[in-house]
Amino acid sequence: GKLDVRSSSVIVLDAVDSSVLYSKQAQSPVPIASITKLMTALVVLDAGQPLDEMIELTAEDRRLERTSFSRLAVGNQLSRGDLLHLALMSSENRAAHAVARAYPGGLSACLKAMNAKARDLGMKTAHFTDPTGLSSGNVSSAADLAKLVAAAAADPTIRTFTTSASHSVAIGKHLLEFRNTNSLVA
Repeated sequence: GKLDVRSSSVIVLDAVDSSVLYSKQAQSPVPIASITKLMTALVVLDAGQPLDEMIELTAEDRRLERTSFSRLAVGNQLSRGDLLHLALMSSENRAAHAVARAYPGGLSACLKAMNAKARDLGMKTAHFTDPTGLSSGNVSSAADLAKLVAAAAADPTIRTFTTSASHSVAIGKHLLEFRNTNSLVA
């Protein structure tokens, strides 16, 4: 029967051979929100910076939000690995921004790498203007997003971080537990 899909753009792929099972406006570039964080994670992992290196959250990491809530405060120190984990598992914007800011050459170098990686993956419509997905300037077609998701799923670190149900981080003397925002994981 007809698929009742409320999204404006859709692509459904067979996980085994990547054949397209269903598609609707799959070529039109649309804002991609938090899926952006998969690209941020890919380039940060590509750069090979140590996952145990501590990164301090700054006012810059907080400035980007108007409405989104975060449990991470300015001055908190977390490892790059923990920040990536929270960015991917809990769609934590400050965490994504902090790892991008700590990228070799800084935030602008990270964005350059994200756009270069998109081209490497054959994503013709993709464009990234910020590392979190809060900017509507992050766009891609559904067909191109499928390429990003495939590349991200092939990375064991990203696969682990996106599919864990929860993750606890020590912040100072406190242990904070974060949960996966994707209810399908639980």
